[in-house]
Amino acid sequence: MSIPNNDENQESETLVPQILKVSENIFHAIGISIPPEWLTSDMTVAQLRVLLLLHTEGQSRMSSIAVTLGIAVSTATGIIDNLVKKGLVARSADTGDRRVVICALSPQGQEIINRIWAQGQLQMENLLRGLSIEQLEKAKEVAEFLLHNAQSRSIHSSKITN
Repeated sequence: MSIPNNDENQESETLVPQILKVSENIFHAIGISIPPEWLTSDMTVAQLRVLLLLHTEGQSRMSSIAVTLGIAVSTATGIIDNLVKKGLVARSADTGDRRVVICALSPQGQEIINRIWAQGQLQMENLLRGLSIEQLEKAKEVAEFLLHNAQSRSIHSSKITN
């Protein structure tokens, strides 16, 4: 991968916002498809953020959850307590240090994340349907570019923010 020169940097500064605007327009065109059970769910945004964090990071210490989400450990503990009561998170003590609390998605919590993922996949599939083979090949190429860039920049390790 080559280092961009000044002209490429300037062009990138112009193109990136344009691409983001097109992405925003796509989002508005397809609309938000929220599963009905989410509209009647008693799950809070904070609880959903914890589920997503545990899905992406795997089992985590209570203190790591708090730091990653930028909240106090006591706040994280309250959120986890509610998720444990709902059967979405399992909590255990670290075998090496009983004071350390380890949290992980329960099978029911993983199922919720799987449904969210499936909904997104369905929206993407519907967006791709109707494109020509040539357009699909270009879309695949762009997706591969994005994957390569994500892998090389370790985007996966970025934190979930407020």
